[in-house]
Amino acid sequence: MAFGTRKREPRKSLRQSGWITFEGGFAARPCVVQDLSASGAKITIEDTNSLPARLRLAFSRDARTGRSCEVVWRRGKTVGIKFVP
Repeated sequence: MAFGTRKREPRKSLRQSGWITFEGGFAARPCVVQDLSASGAKITIEDTNSLPARLRLAFSRDARTGRSCEVVWRRGKTVGIKFVP
């Protein structure tokens, strides 16, 4: 692999509704999961201004489900996240 190139994980287009919760499991907010890979996802959320660097992404409103994530990029209402342990 050439220096500086990253092999991207295969992404599955979803366009499925999901939920973002902040640390502590409060303030569940709806989002749309545009696509998903083994390492992260692309989501759309109405208000990205109040989005913290770390959050949980789930497909139900239950904060105990889902995966911990970090925001890696923001473009308007679209946000790229990576899954973290």
